[in-house]
Amino acid sequence: MDRETRAFAEQHFRDLGGQLYGGGGQAPSGVAFIKEPATFSYADFVKAFLLPNRPCVFSSAFTENWGSRRRWVTPEGKPDFEYLLQKYGDVVVPVANCGVQEYNSNPKEHMPLREYISYWLEYVQGGCSSPRGCLYLKDWHVCRDSSAEDLGDVFTLPVYFSSDWLNEFWDALDVDDYRFVYAGPPGTWSPFHADIFRSFSWSANICGRKKWLFFPPGQEEALRDCHGSLPYDVTSPKLLDTRLHPMLQHSSPPLEVTQEAGEVVFVPSGWHHQVHNLDDTISINHNWVNGCNLANMWHFLQQELRAVQQEVHEWRDSMPDWHHHCQVIMRSCSGINFEEFYHFLKVIAERRLLVLGQGSEAAQEENIGLGLGFQQAAFDVGRLAEVLASMVIHPDFQRVDTSTFSPGPEELLCQLQDAVAATTTL
Repeated sequence: MDRETRAFAEQHFRDLGGQLYGGGGQAPSGVAFIKEPATFSYADFVKAFLLPNRPCVFSSAFTENWGSRRRWVTPEGKPDFEYLLQKYGDVVVPVANCGVQEYNSNPKEHMPLREYISYWLEYVQGGCSSPRGCLYLKDWHVCRDSSAEDLGDVFTLPVYFSSDWLNEFWDALDVDDYRFVYAGPPGTWSPFHADIFRSFSWSANICGRKKWLFFPPGQEEALRDCHGSLPYDVTSPKLLDTRLHPMLQHSSPPLEVTQEAGEVVFVPSGWHHQVHNLDDTISINHNWVNGCNLANMWHFLQQELRAVQQEVHEWRDSMPDWHHHCQVIMRSCSGINFEEFYHFLKVIAERRLLVLGQGSEAAQEENIGLGLGFQQAAFDVGRLAEVLASMVIHPDFQRVDTSTFSPGPEELLCQLQDAVAATTTL
């Protein structure tokens, strides 16, 4: 990030005046297509798509040098099952059954990749039908199952997505990540959803095609049924039943995108979407959070806690440590609670403060982490300070035992605010 882009981004958030980022507003009439890497900069992406929270598609030119596009794919553009079996055949992968609805998702099982590929070949040979159902390999953490050397030959992280706090945090803890491979035959699909923690995501087709149906933030409300639930499948005829979906008349058609092989889709924060594989398809996908959608993540976590509290409200007076149990339930359901969110902020904050402590010249020379120069770090601490300031006065966070936190929330907030003041003119 350069100084001019940082100033542009900071002014953008000042203009929001505390309103939720990327919500409401005029929905775009289409999804932009970015053709040439040489003429599209990180600053262009920030200004045209990241800050406005708009989707876009990057052409296959952005991934043409990826090793996975050569090695995972045959000359005919199909998955190279022979190579995948040789490289990853014994790796155990998660597989969802697209034909079975479990709440608003699909049940999963685990099997070796070679077993799933055997199923895949039989499914296609059987006319895209199998007694086992429609199985889709989803959320395979390929980074965990690859050496650093091998991974570098699979894909190269596009600079546009390099400010990725979610994976930076989990890499620092060395326990998890939000980098996945999805793979499946024609007809496999992902039900209607918004991405975890209201993260951004990007999805690169290594081979095959996908159809995306996008709904801007807020438009999903018109799709709720009479019980307040969001649909599982927005293409289902049931959605046309106005008795079941009384708000349907206020809905707008989705933005539809057909993603070709090699292309990369940017999914903005809070956009609900549904995705269908049109061919034998393999994709690499990342979820990511940064300063632009951090407040969205914090807002989402507050909503999640309120939902838990409403569900168990009747036990509030009789259950010891009711507020603590709500946090435990929240973490079980959402994958994170207020305590862990603070540690997420702390890890990122300390790394940004380290960059700022080196000074602008040293930070630009070393550029710690892809895309993480002085100006990016200065922007980040401003966003961290704003969210942490909201967090420390939240009544439910004040009930969290922070006595063992180092630094404590108020101390960290002071450090961030001092850094913001010191870098305002730099």
